[in-house]
Amino acid sequence: MKTQQRSSDDDERAMADLAEVSDWKPVWGPPGAGLEAIRARVLRVTAATGWQPWAPGNIDPERFTWGLVTQRETVMLLLPDAVLPESPRSGWSAYEITPSEVADAEAGLDEHWPSEVERARRHWGPPVFVGPGDDPRVPPEWRGLRRHLAVWLRPGAEFHLYATQPGADNPQAGFAYSVYASEVA
Repeated sequence: MKTQQRSSDDDERAMADLAEVSDWKPVWGPPGAGLEAIRARVLRVTAATGWQPWAPGNIDPERFTWGLVTQRETVMLLLPDAVLPESPRSGWSAYEITPSEVADAEAGLDEHWPSEVERARRHWGPPVFVGPGDDPRVPPEWRGLRRHLAVWLRPGAEFHLYATQPGADNPQAGFAYSVYASEVA
């Protein structure tokens, strides 16, 4: 197993960018691929956030995603129902994990998880949920894919900070965060 400890500067910027969006409801709209769907999505997000398209010009009509750049120069990947910072993998991570090293990778995640939650808490306030990724309250499609999960609610959105669950199908471990459209938030 190889590990690395990167600067958290990118995460600090991206988390601050996400925190500045007070209402996510205007960000979300109908799903769809193609030029007009992406253009409408970009216009909605730009109006709601002030973020700008990273590459104005030709849009692949088969794409569902597009990138936007924040005032802090964070690239955010825009999907119909999610926003993903392009650099959410700073901090501690491990890769090339063999089956015999999974427990060591899990121990590394466990050791660094409190500081990851604290970083997010500084930007997003107290989470509504912090727990293991196999908690029965975690949606079944994500259960077991996350070692740790913390959730924050914003109008129209859920912020998820998580540690990946290493294993035979996933020989890497680290921390990431995403914003998901939410009808309950």
